Formats: sequence, structure tokens, C-alpha cells
Amino acid sequence: MSGPLTGITVLDLTRVLSGPYCTMMLADLGARVIKIEHPGKGDDTRQWGPPFLGVESAYFLSINRNKESVTLDYKQPGGREVLERLIDRADVLVENFKPGTLDRAGFGWEAVHSRAPRLVYASISGYGQTGPRRNEPGYDAVIQAEGGLMSVTGDGSGPAYRLGVAISDIVSGMFTAQAVTAALFHRERSGEGQRIDIGMLDTTAALLTYQAGNYFATGDAPVRLGNRHPTIAPYETFRTSDGEIVIAVGNDAIWRRFCPALDQPSLADDERFRSNRDRLTNYAALKAILEPVLASRPRAEWTARFQAANVPCGSVRDVAEVLADPQLAARGMVTNVEHPTVGPTRVISSPMHLSASPASVRTPPPTLGQHTDAVLAELGYDREMILSLKSSGTV
Repeated sequence: MSGPLTGITVLDLTRVLSGPYCTMMLADLGARVIKIEHPGKGDDTRQWGPPFLGVESAYFLSINRNKESVTLDYKQPGGREVLERLIDRADVLVENFKPGTLDRAGFGWEAVHSRAPRLVYASISGYGQTGPRRNEPGYDAVIQAEGGLMSVTGDGSGPAYRLGVAISDIVSGMFTAQAVTAALFHRERSGEGQRIDIGMLDTTAALLTYQAGNYFATGDAPVRLGNRHPTIAPYETFRTSDGEIVIAVGNDAIWRRFCPALDQPSLADDERFRSNRDRLTNYAALKAILEPVLASRPRAEWTARFQAANVPCGSVRDVAEVLADPQLAARGMVTNVEHPTVGPTRVISSPMHLSASPASVRTPPPTLGQHTDAVLAELGYDREMILSLKSSGTV
């Protein structure tokens, strides 16, 4: 079965994470993604490591499957013509340079829209294409800090922490992919392309959701609570005798099931804890009761007890444990691809399960410039012309 974006060609002028994550999502959904990389160097993440698999960076391999790599210096006259031919054939262009960079190269929104009015042009930047901070670069750790995420991540008595993955980059890529599909749907009805302007600060602020809602309601900025939930209790991490467990008592009905499973049935009717509001008001007393009980037995026993009582819970697992989970295997979430230099290598598959037009992992991440000759031939360049472009360092 073909993916829902089969027949769509995406011209990928992105690098590092936010843009490549976006174009990987589009590629998983069936789009043809032609990744433009600088000759001799390529995407910055090709050099990010260790770890490396041979000469390939594990980082690059994780976010560039299902793509074709074309090396091209489009600042050279010959390279400019190649990029123009690619634009003429593309449905979507995605870039994540600082605002104004592609304008100076002659490939900004106005110039490209004039040439290809049906093309969807998506730009990702740190702070968006407008506003007083538009010219500042966008780095994930900085955006996590500036966007408020770090202020609510970590223990209240310690320093703020960034999330263990580059969430501001990733969510910016996800929002961009969603916007691209919406713009393509709009084009089907109107015949017109449009510009998409995604700012990492915007997307990170959008993640604040109920934390922002709490601030709007009270005027008080949320503080770090460690693994506690600000409005539900108990909903956090607890130590067991051999590891950590997360318990999510999301409502009062779950609370009434939780207490017998904990061998503390009387807690269910304790007036201090009967409702979620009560449990939050008397949180310190509640935690003082729960901690020693949970620490008395291993996490596997608690997990079995809570699952039997239909109480949401889970062990705090490392990455190796997660990727060995039979549930992920059953869902096809870890798959093998045959890389031309690395050989068999594992990648995370797409979590987008569509019944009629599923996402798929079809090809491994490309080597640098792997598809340059083939794509140039498609554009009408013969062998002598390709050799000329190579000798000049254009491709």
C-alpha cells in the first residue's frame, strides 16, 4: 500500500534536527524527499559523534531515512540552475536557516512563490520570520530555557533541567509536518501554495498547555515539582525496593482501587485523601504514608498488583529496556534497514498507523550525495554536464 503523500516531492534544504525530523515524517508518509547537502560536508549531524557506525553518525542515521541525498552548492551559477529545476518539480520546500538567509541567496519565499506559485514553502527558525527576535539563532537548549520548559522541569530544590531529548527541535518539526499536510490540502482546493512560518519559541510555548492555563487562572508562574503533577495526586515517581515506578491516580475512582492494591484499604476513606482536591491539599501527609510502603516491595510486584486493580502504572525503564519491549515489537516500532556502508542497522519506525495508506520505512538514510547523479539525470543533465558540475565543486 502507498502512503498518503505518495506522488508529493519535498525539496529538503534543512539540516540538524527540526527540519530533518519534519521531512522524515513526510517521507514516512510516502513523499519523495530530496535532501540538499553541501558538497564534501553535508548535514552538520553527519559529523556529530561518537557513536559512529563506520563513518556514519548514529545521530544522522536516526532522522534521515526514506530520503535521497543530493550534494549541491546552489550559490554557484550552475548550482543555482539545478536548484531552480528542482523547485520547478517540487510540491514542497522546507528550510530551517536563519530568516533572510535564503532571501540573500535568491531563493526566499517571494522569489520562489513567483516562480512556482503552487509550491508550499515551509520555514523553521528559532523565533519565527517576524518580531524583534527574528534574527536570533534557534538552538534547542536555549529555546527550552526561553520557552519555559526548563522552569517546570527538575526538582524544586535543584537546578532547572532540559529534557533528555531535543524536544523543542522535534516538536517544531512535527508542527511543520502537520502544517505542510494542511497546506497541501488547501492547495488541492485552491490551487495555491502558501508560506508556513514556524518559530521554535512558538511551538515550545504551545507545549505549556495546562501550565500556561494555571498561570492564566492564578497569575502565579508554575514552579518545578520534580516528577509530581501540579493538579493530580498521587501522580509521580516512587522508589520501590529495586527501582522506580510511576503511579498515575488520575481520578477518585482509581484512588479507591489503588488503596486496597497498596494493602492500605483504610486510606480510601481517610477524610484527608477522599478527593483529588483533598489529596493535593494534604500532599505532604499522603507522600509520607506512601513512600515507605512502596519502598518495601520490588517494582515488579507493585506493577502486577496495580495492573490487576486497573491502576495506571509503569516502571522507569532505560532506553535498552524500552526498545526490547514486546509491545513495540508487535507494533513494528523497531525495524531493520540495509545501509549501503553500515549494513543491517536498526531504526525507530513511524508511530503513524494508517489503515489504508500506512507510513513506512522503505530506504535507509542516504550516504552523502548518494543520489546526486540520478537526480541530475532526471533533471535533464547528461554525463558530461554532471562531470562538469562535479569538477567545479558545484555538486
